[in-house]
Amino acid sequence: MKIVHNRIRKGPNSTLSEFFLDGIKQGFIVEDTDRDLTADMPLGNLLATKVHSHTAIPTGLYKVQLRYSPKFRRVLPWIMDVPGFQYIMLHPGNWIHDTEGCPIPGLSWRKDSKGEFMVVRSKLCFDPVLDAIVKAIKAGEDVWWEVVAAY
Repeated sequence: MKIVHNRIRKGPNSTLSEFFLDGIKQGFIVEDTDRDLTADMPLGNLLATKVHSHTAIPTGLYKVQLRYSPKFRRVLPWIMDVPGFQYIMLHPGNWIHDTEGCPIPGLSWRKDSKGEFMVVRSKLCFDPVLDAIVKAIKAGEDVWWEVVAAY
C-alpha cells in the first residue's frame, strides 16, 4: 500500500496537502510550516532549518508501521525514520495547534481567522485510513508514505 501526501498550498504557518491511498483520494492534510526540508539533505542542514514543533516533515518516502501513542492512548500509524523527527504519527485534529509535526487528516479544509489552513471532519477521514493500514499490515503488506511538494 502506498499513501501519497501532495503538498499543494502554504499558509503563514501551515501547509495544506491532498492525500491518496493507492491512488484514491482520501482527503486533505494540514501540517506545520513546510521549510523545504528533504529526507536526503544532510542532517546538520535539516536540523539547522527545522523549528521544533513548528515544521512539517521532510519530503521523501517512509515506511509506516503501527505504534501505541501514550498521548492518544491508542495505536496510530507511525511514519518511521523521518530524519530529524521522532514519533511522527497520523492522528485526528483540526489545526496546526493540534500537532507538533504530525500530519492531521480531514475530509475537507478551510482557513481560520488568521489565514491558517485547517481540516474538518478529521475523525471521519482518519478512521477508514487507519482501518486500511491495519488491514494491510496484518496481511503482511508493506505500507509506504510519500511526501511530495506539489505546489
